[in-house]
Amino acid sequence: MSKKYTYKTKVYYEDTDAGGIVYYAKYLHFIERARTEMIYQQFSLNHKKLKNDHDVIFVVRSCNIQYLKSAYFEDELEINTSVASKTSVRLNLVQEVKRKSELLVVAEVELAVIDSKGSVKKLPLNLLEKI
Repeated sequence: MSKKYTYKTKVYYEDTDAGGIVYYAKYLHFIERARTEMIYQQFSLNHKKLKNDHDVIFVVRSCNIQYLKSAYFEDELEINTSVASKTSVRLNLVQEVKRKSELLVVAEVELAVIDSKGSVKKLPLNLLEKI
């Protein structure tokens, strides 16, 4: 697995249900933001530039998520993202949501590489090497 990328966020009121517990679907938002920031910061790539310059778009093909423990209003969370495997048409990531060292959620996410018409597209070698 590659070096992990860490994204930090706080749980806001809008992320919770009436009991102050993070609503399960919000974890998908957290891990999406973490993936985007990893692409921007760790790989020095940009979604708009990928599409405009290379006609490359990353889309979620599958997501297997395990909810182990709840996060609560105003918790400070860390989302760790690692590339488990990669090919020119697919990235497999492992994303962990933690509160301090406590593991709350684990997601295995597969990203497919497509073009603007929705067809499978190979990531250019120079971009694949950055990942």
